Amino acid sequence: MPTYTYYCEKCQNSFDLFANISDYKDKVKCPSCTVICSRDYQEDMLTLNSSVKKSDSELKTLGDLAQRNTERFSDDYKAELQRKHYDYKGKEDTSTVLPDGMSRIERGQKTIWPK
Repeated sequence: MPTYTYYCEKCQNSFDLFANISDYKDKVKCPSCTVICSRDYQEDMLTLNSSVKKSDSELKTLGDLAQRNTERFSDDYKAELQRKHYDYKGKEDTSTVLPDGMSRIERGQKTIWPK
């Protein structure tokens, strides 16, 4: 379920709401002073773009862990990992025999695009 961050300008309270996308509202009442507040998109974008680092207790999925670990790699190491991946992936297993009437398709050279 998505988390939405809101900010109250009157009491300067920042708070989060957990809601289904179908229940989303751009303006809600502040839990402290009950004034209508608007959403704080800037705060939500910080967590969306991973500019805020998650601690070990905040890692919820393997994807979060993988993202955190790849951010620690240098660009050279990332390029080397990508090259190894494509070298390994490009090798085909030709030891298996294909049924009559079938043939293997030769693949062209893989291109590694720079970021």
